[in-house]
Amino acid sequence: MSQHLALTPQLQQSIRLLQLSTLELSQEVDQMLDENPFLERTEEEAPAEAFGLDQADTHVSLGDRVSESASSASSASSSDDSPSETRDEAVTDVAESWDGDGSVEMRPDDSEWGGDATPRQNNGEETADAIDLAGSNGSLTDFLHRQALSLRLSEIDRAALRFLIESLNDDGYLTDTLPELAASLAGSDDLEQIDELVHRFTVALGLLQSLEPVGVGARDLAECLRIQVKAWLQSEPDNEVAQAALIICAQPLEMLAKRDFKRLAVSCGLSEAVVKAAIAFIARLEPKPGRPFALAEQNIIIPDVLVVNSSKTATPKFRIQLNPDVMPKLRVHDIYANALRGGKGDNHAGLQQRLQEARWFIKNIQQRFDTILRVSTAIVERQKSFLTHGALAMRPLVLREIADELGMHESTISRVTTAKYMSTPQGTFELKYFFGSGLGTDSGSAASSTAVRALIKQFVAAEKPAKPLSDNQISEMLKEQGIDCARRTVAKYREALKIAPANLRKTL
Repeated sequence: MSQHLALTPQLQQSIRLLQLSTLELSQEVDQMLDENPFLERTEEEAPAEAFGLDQADTHVSLGDRVSESASSASSASSSDDSPSETRDEAVTDVAESWDGDGSVEMRPDDSEWGGDATPRQNNGEETADAIDLAGSNGSLTDFLHRQALSLRLSEIDRAALRFLIESLNDDGYLTDTLPELAASLAGSDDLEQIDELVHRFTVALGLLQSLEPVGVGARDLAECLRIQVKAWLQSEPDNEVAQAALIICAQPLEMLAKRDFKRLAVSCGLSEAVVKAAIAFIARLEPKPGRPFALAEQNIIIPDVLVVNSSKTATPKFRIQLNPDVMPKLRVHDIYANALRGGKGDNHAGLQQRLQEARWFIKNIQQRFDTILRVSTAIVERQKSFLTHGALAMRPLVLREIADELGMHESTISRVTTAKYMSTPQGTFELKYFFGSGLGTDSGSAASSTAVRALIKQFVAAEKPAKPLSDNQISEMLKEQGIDCARRTVAKYREALKIAPANLRKTL
């Protein structure tokens, strides 16, 4: 005999739903709606059956909670006389006040379903999708094909140009060589046809590189820069800086990246002043011509929690509520559920199980949002200084502190804070952003690593462009602020902030 812990299917589903992002939860809901006939979406006014296993006659749903709380602000002007739905008795009033410089308020509606947030109104107009807006200008290949139609070309040259356009990557570069492209069409054995195709592709490449955006069709970065400089020289042939830039682009790019003015001046036979001006000119060129057209994956962030400063005085008072736009409006289909009452047989048992699954699914979604709200409230309570003053006021915070306060395990807090976002007066951040280790200070307290990174970013922004700060100098400046931060730690934070080292930050 042995003792062991067993996870019930309902608990497994609850854990899985807790760690899903907003997009993944939406996909999970759509899949469940397709598989379970007892589950359906509900309109704001529609009644719904309760999710509780022993409360089959109570009509309450997630959608009703959202609609009731969202319409509370406009109930005075509403003429709807329909009876209100029964609320869950488990909803309790929670209110917390902070002494001093801040307070947090969780309203009764907010603690469950997003409070009195004003719902989005369509007014009969279609809502534009962000992905559609991103692709409104068309892809790079479509843009180039439209330009190619205006060229007077033979069928063979037009086909060669079309093939090169289709071979470009998202940045507008032709990564394969012309012989490789020819061999992919003719095969590696027919050398005569390969030579003919290379000749056609060479002609088509010149046409491609003459199209907009300037620099498209380049085989490497140096060629892309040269194409753009040559296009500039066509309008200003006497521009000395552009002429020098063309000469510099023919040199190894390592010297350009290191801004080795002296070596470039000697290699190109130019003065250092002209080289510096030419490098500044090159820095304004576009290294990725296809970037404006690239339909990269759009990571659209929809906050799960909204934090709003509801105080009109100098003392902030933050109201925390769930975002009603991310909560699915679901209910158990009451007609199907009532039809099962009093039934018998094997088929009835199977349908009864699917009904239980639908109820548990709604209950687990409710529990997911309840947990997210509780964790978010605890985070806001500890990071009120950040919400008021910014990243420099961030406090050190670890998962164990929130877990101990809420009586949860650290793994649960980790699941809640992953891929969940909070909209604050300082911006929208992932919940994990508010957690960070602490660095020792002279006062004996700890400074958050987030605050230290913000301080490093502030130092770099205020440095002299001709004499940037080294990691060792930044470490000494932090010690002057009372923060013990080693040079290696500064380098790690600087790289996390995507700040170049001192030798590459030196400007002209």
